[in-house]
Amino acid sequence: MRFSEVAIIFAFTGLAAIAAGQQPPSSVHSTPKPEAGASAAPSAEVAPDAVVLTIGQEKITRAQFEEILAALAQNGHAATTSTAKRQVAEQYGALEAMAQAARSRKLDQVPEVKTMLAIQTDNILAQMLAKKLSDEAQLTDLDLRAYYNAHQKEFEEAQGSHILIRFKGSPVPLKPNEKDLTDAEALAKAQELRAKIVAGADFATIAKAESDDTGSASKGGELGTFRHGQMVAPFDDAAFTLPVGTVSEPVKTQFGYHIIKITSRTSKTFEEAKPELEKRMKPQMAREAVEKVRAQTPVTLNDEFFGK
Repeated sequence: MRFSEVAIIFAFTGLAAIAAGQQPPSSVHSTPKPEAGASAAPSAEVAPDAVVLTIGQEKITRAQFEEILAALAQNGHAATTSTAKRQVAEQYGALEAMAQAARSRKLDQVPEVKTMLAIQTDNILAQMLAKKLSDEAQLTDLDLRAYYNAHQKEFEEAQGSHILIRFKGSPVPLKPNEKDLTDAEALAKAQELRAKIVAGADFATIAKAESDDTGSASKGGELGTFRHGQMVAPFDDAAFTLPVGTVSEPVKTQFGYHIIKITSRTSKTFEEAKPELEKRMKPQMAREAVEKVRAQTPVTLNDEFFGK
């Protein structure tokens, strides 16, 4: 196997963990490691064609070793410290020593091995192309704004509180010594509590005493900030249409009847949402680019062999 092929495969194996700072497996050629940053390696004084690593009869120059480091860095696993580079060299040496022994036994000529190597090479090439397509995906402000306009609700946030009155069949556990209310009884209780709040009773005080949502009851019913889709649909609809500061009529969900009070509602502007838009859309664009490339090469299966 040529050096360039070994370097590419090497970049997709255990070297990624080493470059990320994880503890590597012990090397058959391990040597004492200096403290990170103790010396600069490779030195600027080392010529590109100088041999920096010898494995049996194979000699690796600084330029060749830097190909390995570059391949790792391109895949998000940069080895930047002296210690990390030394670990990469040691693990490459261990891998290549085993590969040399395998080649001396002509294992690289075994048909099954040839097939596995071909599949591995194709897999790496496909991954590299997918990464290249992702890197090349370019989003314009028009693309981002069109997505923002179509999904503007997703960037709305509400903050508020609720009081839950459960009924029979609710997945919310029944509190000790509490009656298991029917639907009608739960609705009547929720309406009664709402009337008290509208008349001036403190929402938080009633939530602490009466709400069956024990998680929020201890905080006076406070739910914190939430977005569209984080709550069940009837609750979500009420929370994002209810005028701020008002107390809702009882809202029924599978959990029971909710009395909802929204204290604030905000929506991110396009500029505020832009980083999130880019994060959402770039993977989608990359997937579309990959699918476009795949579609250019027809794939046909023999139904007699594979079935339908």
